[in-house]
Amino acid sequence: MQGILMRSLTQRYQRRKNYRAASTVGRVMQYSPHALVGTAIIILMTSIIIPSVWQKPRVGLTDTVAPLIAVVGQPFRFIADGISGMTGITQLRAENDRLKAENVRLKEWYQTALLLKAENQSLKDLLNVIPEPEQSYISTRVIGDSGSSYVRSLLIQAGKENGVVEGQAVMGSQGMIGRIIEVGNRASRILLLNDINSRIPVIVEGTNQKAILAGTNDSYLVLDHLPMDILIEEGARVVTSGHGGMFPQGLPIGKVVKADDNQVMVEPFTDPVNANYVQIIEKPDDPNVRRSIDALKAPVPSSIKQ
Repeated sequence: MQGILMRSLTQRYQRRKNYRAASTVGRVMQYSPHALVGTAIIILMTSIIIPSVWQKPRVGLTDTVAPLIAVVGQPFRFIADGISGMTGITQLRAENDRLKAENVRLKEWYQTALLLKAENQSLKDLLNVIPEPEQSYISTRVIGDSGSSYVRSLLIQAGKENGVVEGQAVMGSQGMIGRIIEVGNRASRILLLNDINSRIPVIVEGTNQKAILAGTNDSYLVLDHLPMDILIEEGARVVTSGHGGMFPQGLPIGKVVKADDNQVMVEPFTDPVNANYVQIIEKPDDPNVRRSIDALKAPVPSSIKQ
């Protein structure tokens, strides 16, 4: 009983002492703020010069003030969280507005594409243009690199049994990467566009200028047989021209990254080194093209040689 009474008296004494201290600080701040500031400076300097003097009071003060700081700081943390949330909402609204504007532009382009498609079809009907056959593909996996320092080629897991024939164009994820040069029953070999022996008839979009795209055994390709006065801009797309009937027209290949008086360099859209799967374009057998190819392969008559 005595112990309980003593603890109660001690607690009351401590509360009264704290109240008096707070009252004293308040009166000092009210009547002599400069004295309080000076005292604080003296205490601060003493703690810096002789840190051991204030170590115990500082620890006790920390224990006493820490809960108060936690309580007082709670509203500020709430405000900070609210400001952060408002900032996030503002950013989300800005992103939403940007996406809405982009969606509107895409819808406009879609409508434009539909109009151009209809106009193109009308012109084709007017001129009795024979429609291009629908393209079909053979999808297969790349099983190895059969190339060397002088030959750039890939092996694929598809052959005659799958409908693969020599000369077909091979597409990567974003553009053409080569053509079929050897066909087995269940595997085939692709000659890549960057092989030094590769030659592809192409056209530079925006100029309608036909050229030959040649490999360099490097990551870039070059355009040959261009007129000297032709102006090629960097960033122009290069696609197959369809000339000769070997490849469909308009297959994407790459873009111009350098154009000067000496050379026009093209960067392929697809790096064949990273190709795991490819698509082989099944070009319908055109009898006229087949006859032209057979005629080119036929021996030259002796009368012509003379």
